[in-house]
Amino acid sequence: MTQYDPDAIYFYAQTEAYAEFSNFAPYGVAIDDVWWRTVEHYFQAQKFDDPTYRERIRGCTQPKQAKALGMTRALPIRADWDDVRDEIMQRAVTTKFATHAALAEMLLATGNRQIVENAPMDYYWGCGADGTGQNRLGLILMAVRETLRHSAPIAAGHGGSKERDKGQK
Repeated sequence: MTQYDPDAIYFYAQTEAYAEFSNFAPYGVAIDDVWWRTVEHYFQAQKFDDPTYRERIRGCTQPKQAKALGMTRALPIRADWDDVRDEIMQRAVTTKFATHAALAEMLLATGNRQIVENAPMDYYWGCGADGTGQNRLGLILMAVRETLRHSAPIAAGHGGSKERDKGQK
């Protein structure tokens, strides 16, 4: 991605349109029989082999706190992180949209438009400050959208609600 596309969907801040696409959005996921408050919580915890530290991240009340713990290098990150991070993100984002029917409908409603995480400091997951980032999260969202197009319809109300998610750990 090298320049602004007026037809693309840009998301980032929780106060802007399509904030639901953010990993910070308050939509929990159950992965490996464990409930995570947000995709961000799950993703940050997966950087570490230490189960106690993973649980500490899972217990954070806010995704910003989970990210801060995940960004530390006081503990070593897992040796294969660069090899598995995209797969981990794909799994988490897929689970999020499979769990929450309203989010799946919102993603499908984007049609064929490009989706861009407008993260000015992130040149891997987002587009970066100048639009030259890899936009890996946007690409994953578009892949999930394509998968949803070819899957069975999601039953109304399946997967819970935003309110229910807030109360679960």
